[in-house]
Amino acid sequence: MPDSFDWEALRAEAVAVSRRAYAPYSHYPVGAAATVDDGRVLVGCNVENAAYGVVLCAECGVVSSLHATGGGRLTHVVCVNGEGAVIMPCGRCRQLLWENGGAALEVLTPHGVRTMAEVLPDAFGPADLEAVRDA
Repeated sequence: MPDSFDWEALRAEAVAVSRRAYAPYSHYPVGAAATVDDGRVLVGCNVENAAYGVVLCAECGVVSSLHATGGGRLTHVVCVNGEGAVIMPCGRCRQLLWENGGAALEVLTPHGVRTMAEVLPDAFGPADLEAVRDA
């Protein structure tokens, strides 16, 4: 059965929020949008600053919004650049997405829909920490 999820509507949310990005240094605006297991749609955009290494990625905004609005699990996510093209989440954000959506989280990538298990194979997560703590 084909996936009936409306990726185009979620991508449109990401495109809209990418227009609010603050990217005066890289000139590379990014928008992200995600759905939550309770049906909420969350968005985030990148926010740069003069200390380049502490940029807030768009996906960070989504995860922050997830927790600020009641928690839950992410189910679908997409990131776009300022031209509206689908892009991959950066490495740090792949970890954030893994911890807040898990292996089954679906990601729209430039090569189609993939699960986080495909995007971040052999991910390190909370279960790894629990295994050591419980040993």
